[in-house]
Amino acid sequence: RGHEGEQHDSPTDTRLAPSPRRHRRPEEAMHRRPQEAPPLERGAPESLWRRGPRPPRSPAPAAAAARSEPSTSSLPPPLENAAFEEYYKEQRIVHEEEWDAFMSVLRKPLPATFRVNASCRFLKDICSRLENDFRRSLENEVSDECGEYALSPLPWYPGNLAWHLNLSRKQLRKNPALESFHEFLKHESEVGNVTRQEAVSMVPPLFLNVQAGHHILDMCAAPGSKTFQLLEMIHQSKEPGLLPTALVIANDLKVQRCDVLIHNTKRMCTANLIVTNHEAQSFPSCSLAKDDSEAYKDHCKPQRLEFDRVLCDVPCSGDGTLRKSHDLWRKWSSSMGNEFHLLQVNIAMRGIALLKVGGRMVYSTCSMNPVENEAVVAELLRRSGSSVELLDVSTELRELVRRPGLGTWKVNDRGSWFQTHEDVPDSRKNVILPSMFPSSTSIHESHKVYNSFDVNSEYNVPFSRNFNIEDTNNVNCDTGGISSSNSAQSLDSKFPLHRCMRIVPHDQDGGAFFIAVIHKLSLLNENQVIKVRKTENLLSKNRTVKLQEQCQHRIVSEVLDDNKLLDEQTKLSVANQTSKDDNLTEVKMASDVEYSQTESGDRSRRMDKLDYQHKWKGIDPVLFFKDEAVIKNIVSFFGIEESFSLEGHLVTRSTDNARRIYYVSKAVQDILELNIQVGEQIKIASLGVKMFERHRSKDGCSCAYRLSYEGLSLLFPYMRKRILHASPVDFQHLLQYRTINFARFADARFGEEAASMMPGCCVVVLREGYQIADSIASDPSPIAIVCWRGRATMNVLVSPADRKELLEYRFGIKAFKVEDEKSNKNIDALAEESL
Repeated sequence: RGHEGEQHDSPTDTRLAPSPRRHRRPEEAMHRRPQEAPPLERGAPESLWRRGPRPPRSPAPAAAAARSEPSTSSLPPPLENAAFEEYYKEQRIVHEEEWDAFMSVLRKPLPATFRVNASCRFLKDICSRLENDFRRSLENEVSDECGEYALSPLPWYPGNLAWHLNLSRKQLRKNPALESFHEFLKHESEVGNVTRQEAVSMVPPLFLNVQAGHHILDMCAAPGSKTFQLLEMIHQSKEPGLLPTALVIANDLKVQRCDVLIHNTKRMCTANLIVTNHEAQSFPSCSLAKDDSEAYKDHCKPQRLEFDRVLCDVPCSGDGTLRKSHDLWRKWSSSMGNEFHLLQVNIAMRGIALLKVGGRMVYSTCSMNPVENEAVVAELLRRSGSSVELLDVSTELRELVRRPGLGTWKVNDRGSWFQTHEDVPDSRKNVILPSMFPSSTSIHESHKVYNSFDVNSEYNVPFSRNFNIEDTNNVNCDTGGISSSNSAQSLDSKFPLHRCMRIVPHDQDGGAFFIAVIHKLSLLNENQVIKVRKTENLLSKNRTVKLQEQCQHRIVSEVLDDNKLLDEQTKLSVANQTSKDDNLTEVKMASDVEYSQTESGDRSRRMDKLDYQHKWKGIDPVLFFKDEAVIKNIVSFFGIEESFSLEGHLVTRSTDNARRIYYVSKAVQDILELNIQVGEQIKIASLGVKMFERHRSKDGCSCAYRLSYEGLSLLFPYMRKRILHASPVDFQHLLQYRTINFARFADARFGEEAASMMPGCCVVVLREGYQIADSIASDPSPIAIVCWRGRATMNVLVSPADRKELLEYRFGIKAFKVEDEKSNKNIDALAEESL
């Protein structure tokens, strides 16, 4: 999938760098006999080993000229593909008079776009900097390159939280005038305040209409920008000071992609997320009920896995990302869309099956191919019958320029065009399926049939504001509007595919995308679904197996970008570790990177489904933490109120001596209990937010666990012990220097309070004005950090990136430098003066 589009900088390409020469050691040269020839291989002609006369040297000017010519391998790929142009001209996805503008924009670099996290602590400060500082400075500094509006909010995104930079990612990296803005984006992205994401990739979650309490499934979630967007939505919908009741399950097929997904969503610090590792078309339902009627008997506990919203952003050919995936120009062929079609149908049908009655599913691709788009939606409507409907969402996001879906298209196979499946040669009918055609009747079309559509080019333009798609009953669904009026009626789809949305690059200077919104009206007719599956599985069993292998090497630019990003972030998370100073002794801990837990599970296989004691191989189990003595000790040590219940909400991935304890929401807790009841059918890669971590201090700390900064915002409002209140000066010094001796605090009273406190983990709160302790503790969003009270020092257990954020937005210090890698070998390492 090429549309997730997290626009992170990739490391410098070193593939063309020359390999270092091997220098001969002096002793090796001394003992080498000049006259000794290397031994001959058996049967090798002697002439091959004889040193021939050296060729004459080329003249210096010629050599210099040769060096000045660029290497063929270093040239960028040509942005041309005759087959691509022929295919989409035939499909008539745009007007003939628009074609040159369409192709011209496709060959231009994609502008950089990003989104501000609506639930971040410093939202107003970030928006103010974008509007008042960067927007004005960029217009003055790079107006010649990008016109009048260098930086502007996307008009269709709610709250002006998404921004468009009229420069590409490469220009952003290379332009010295943009260095400060580039550094701003990198840092804010690192701490989770900003997500760099392609503009069209932000659209599908907005059409889900997420509400408080919704259970949401992201079926093909990696690299995670849409998942992060969904998490923002559920945290926005919660009541202030309370944990959201909603839930997001983010799934992906490949473990490596799950690694990236976990790392990217980890910035949200949420207890309402589960990351799973399954084939999307086989995602488990975890049903305890014998039939659907029993699934709704107990409203307190779920009897099966069902979702209020499903995001079905399927794997695709990705030709909507040509503006940033230049290699696709060379690789593209019409067969790519055909190969993905059946997998897309099966994934989407599974999504509908997991959707609650009354729920909404968004199907989307970053492809322009109707075989992957309208053909898939039409097949979903055929298979589902009257159980679902295709929604008209033209009144939602009115500022978004979109075009209606196609009503007719053709299928290309090996250079030949076909209008119906009957025209396909028998030898190719197991590859070119009936469901790929608009006139397919692979199953009885019990869905409502709408009026036929005739040509009317008046409506074949981009539509957005005040455009009601239901008023176009006499309009051709084809956005190109060029289909012949005397075409056979059987060549047009009888479904209202004009309700689908097509976003084309030249309408608003972005990428291409396809979106369809489906509403579930009633339970599926399983007999109908099974009948279609049996028919098509017999036709394409071998092809499906082949496609499963190909999907593991999806042609997507983000896969490469995200792998590079994962490498960068892995190094960064090592570089962000707190230092091991001379006056500190680090406490040994396991790695802080959660995604390492799933690396060995890539080739795991599920054991017998009937064995309710089975577990996934190569992956740590999810266990409820039930050690009452430890829990009581934690509650007592930190003074956690009874209103914040830990019982049933703590889980661990360790069978012995849990190193980390994660906190999960009530909704996640219910899913875990259901999963245990059905024999752990869900393969869980990650869940919850890390709240406690075991330390190995020997200074007499009475609690074996310390707080994690990731879970501090969730727990702090309910803490009544181990809290210190520092003046702005001392708080700033802690952020800047990380370790301060008790006697060196500016506020002597604060130093005395710290010295009198028992050793161990504590929370230091920024004391504003003359607030007293009780009023600060009751504030759900104070400025607080996790520290370790050592024998003679106070040590900050917060990463450099998070400290930099606090210094910048609270104290206005922008020159803070992150410590080098050598001084930060253990992130959040628990350190003290001596063991």
